[in-house]
Amino acid sequence: MKISLIFFLGLICSAQAYAETRIAILDFELRDLTLAPGIPAELQRTASIKPMLEAELERAGYKIVTIDLALQREANGGVGYLFDHHDSAAELAKNAGADYVVVGRLHKPSFLFAYIMGHLVRTNDSQLIGNYISEIKGGDKKLTLKGVESLTVKIDDDLDKTYMPPPPKTRHK
Repeated sequence: MKISLIFFLGLICSAQAYAETRIAILDFELRDLTLAPGIPAELQRTASIKPMLEAELERAGYKIVTIDLALQREANGGVGYLFDHHDSAAELAKNAGADYVVVGRLHKPSFLFAYIMGHLVRTNDSQLIGNYISEIKGGDKKLTLKGVESLTVKIDDDLDKTYMPPPPKTRHK
């Protein structure tokens, strides 16, 4: 009886490990429509989104698949190309062993707010699974992280439903 129970539990654990969802996240692109586009602070904020999203998705139990930046640049036909061409993004991620790929951009129409935009694409058939937008007001790193957490919730809602964003921190007086 004990042996069969141990065997059964082992099968469940190995099935869960095998069924781990693998996600590749491409570098986010900046689409800055303000009068001062591409300032260093915005380039840094845009570059920070991918590692934040990777950390949040890993915390939710997803396996992050790395795609070589040189391969991403080679597959990219120009700014916005991979965001608009799900088949190319899916092929790039599938070759790296991912089940899904997140292609994103930081869209900044104003100095007051920006949108973190993401497309979730299934790699085996190049289907767009989700088109997500999270608004962030201001350029503070904490606000950007809240936008990334919001994006993670939306991605997870369409996949495994395991993500729980961290509770807001309260100030002690």
